[in-house]
Amino acid sequence: MTQRTIVRVIGVTRSFRMGKQDVQALKGVDLEIFAGEYISIMGPSGSGKSTLFNMIGGLDKPTEGKVFIDEVDIAQLDAYELAWLRNRKIGYIFQTFNIIPVMTALENVTLPMTFAGMHSDAATDKGIELLKLVGLGDRFQHKPLELSGGQQQRVAIARSLANDPAIILADEPTGNLDLITGEEIIDLLKMLSSERGVTIISATHDHKMLAVSDRVVWIRDGRVDKIELREELRISVGAIHGISGNETDNNENKATA
Repeated sequence: MTQRTIVRVIGVTRSFRMGKQDVQALKGVDLEIFAGEYISIMGPSGSGKSTLFNMIGGLDKPTEGKVFIDEVDIAQLDAYELAWLRNRKIGYIFQTFNIIPVMTALENVTLPMTFAGMHSDAATDKGIELLKLVGLGDRFQHKPLELSGGQQQRVAIARSLANDPAIILADEPTGNLDLITGEEIIDLLKMLSSERGVTIISATHDHKMLAVSDRVVWIRDGRVDKIELREELRISVGAIHGISGNETDNNENKATA
């Protein structure tokens, strides 16, 4: 079956002026991402990973090159059109959660639906469904300060799903979480990809992402250094944990049992 390209990055460069010098954060990046994939963008600090992530999300524009979302050149969109695309096509998850502290979990989740014009009753019903989906069925009326870090991130994930996006951009989604909670969030993101067909694009330092990613895009010095497929990732995961490829497969089977 032919895979549908949902994100296409063509020859993207991004330069920033720092003092008297131009610094290139991205240097001619080409990348295709397919619908329903779980992609991790990995690389050292300063590699251009976050800049590429922001390009894909329409949060920044390339100095040169093009970024297409569902074959739409997003650099050609005006502010209103870009806001519409981000609201309807893309869900965002941030390391610092970015949920509104004075709002309840349910109010945070329904806010994007309100912006999209959904009736308040329908938004409330859908918000409750989404909070149940992420395991917060008893936390609708809790405000962020009444929730743990992992629960706040689950609210952020529910909010990212509010308008049924085709793409979720997750920026260091486990960065502020403990090991066990981080693994739970990774499993939740993988479920969204495998069961709901959402394309997950994560910018991350977390090597646990290797176990669930379909591909890992390694960024170094503003360029795509290499792209590893899932079969190659099993070897990487085994090397990280000091186990063989067969043991990695067995652990994956246990995790999905």
